[in-house]
Amino acid sequence: MTKTTPELNLTRRAALVSGVGGLAAVAAPAAFAQGLTGTVDQGNIQPLPIAIEVLGKDATGGDLGGQISKVVSADLERSGYFAPIDPNAFIETALDVNVQPNWDNWKTINAQYLCSGKALVDADGRLQVDFRLWDIYSQKQLLGQSLTATPENWRRIAHKIADAIYEKLTGQQGYFDTRIVFVAESGYRTAKVRHLAIMDQDGFNPSYLPVADGAKAVMTPRFSADSQEIAYMSLTADSARIYIYNLETGRQEAIGQIHGMAFAPRFSPDGTKLAYSVATGGATNIYVMDLRSRATKRLTGGGAINTSPSFSADGSQIAFTSDRGGSPQIYMMNADGSNVRRITFGTGIYSTPVFSPQGDKIAFTRQAGGRFSIGVMNPDGSNMKLLTSSYLEEGPTWAPNGRYIMFFRESPSGLSSLWTVEVTGRVEREVPYSGGATDPAWSPRLK
Repeated sequence: MTKTTPELNLTRRAALVSGVGGLAAVAAPAAFAQGLTGTVDQGNIQPLPIAIEVLGKDATGGDLGGQISKVVSADLERSGYFAPIDPNAFIETALDVNVQPNWDNWKTINAQYLCSGKALVDADGRLQVDFRLWDIYSQKQLLGQSLTATPENWRRIAHKIADAIYEKLTGQQGYFDTRIVFVAESGYRTAKVRHLAIMDQDGFNPSYLPVADGAKAVMTPRFSADSQEIAYMSLTADSARIYIYNLETGRQEAIGQIHGMAFAPRFSPDGTKLAYSVATGGATNIYVMDLRSRATKRLTGGGAINTSPSFSADGSQIAFTSDRGGSPQIYMMNADGSNVRRITFGTGIYSTPVFSPQGDKIAFTRQAGGRFSIGVMNPDGSNMKLLTSSYLEEGPTWAPNGRYIMFFRESPSGLSSLWTVEVTGRVEREVPYSGGATDPAWSPRLK
């Protein structure tokens, strides 16, 4: 069994060292709804029944409202906290967003909440969507908002509606209006073609991004804190280099003249630094570059393989993987390289540590007993929990609200796909992207 990414493939030491084949704002979160209070972290909640009906046609007469409703429903269902009701069960249809619904009609179909809305394209060609969230049993309005965008951004409107509902009824930050950068794969297992790609978090609107000239493959793309830049590894016939690609300008550049093979990049939370690994002379060490001055500092030394650096939320700590103790395990150090300590001591191989956006958890990959698992633990290594396990899975990345983890999973036949799992392990979903995919990185919430 082999892994597919040099950042992750710490067990294949020789291979690693020598080279490896303008929208309106959404309301702030409110208190927990009664149905979810005190149960979210225990993983034993019952999804809330919710009805969603947005009406309205696009410029060609298409059912724009229906499309928006489907995206909102899909977002909420995948979270595991909501159970959208089939529109065919609705008794009351053609709702007026400005009129109070008939409460009994919605109680009859067991709806606890109702989202009604109206979509229209105004005289200036702008898409406007008004929506309201109703509590059926308390018979009151919980939310009322108007969102605007260009018509082609209707999916972002839908994601923002889902975010607003999620926030109001769970008390957590929404995460639907986000993007994923990843490596798209095509071709046979022994001759895969890999492209740098980006898409919405639900697997829609995928597109390829241009990469550096001469790249044979790209790996481990990572977002900056403002989602405007992506750092990635470019593998050529005789080298591995790290590039930074600006999504707004399309400009990209190598991060400097590095002696050795550079890989596993990760931005600091404030976006001013980049941590990465360099393999040279039989060892692999972690460096940090100041992106303004381009000054570099080596943080680790010795003959071990040290890789997969990840900054804590406040930038003061770095978690990383090292085999200095004989087998790959997860270590922690101060951001200046001092106070190195080991935090995993279980059986198996531990790798790819990633701090949550809030800094309270670390996601990781564990390999043991011929299987791979995605898990979480506290920054000191305590309260470790494995969330999911399969033939081959790795590369965790956090949703911006710290409640969900995306990773990639490979089947025995070699097909790779993206999955999400909630931090309790209660909800696991495949991302509906039609092609092969690895190395996901979740963006912060879009502006």
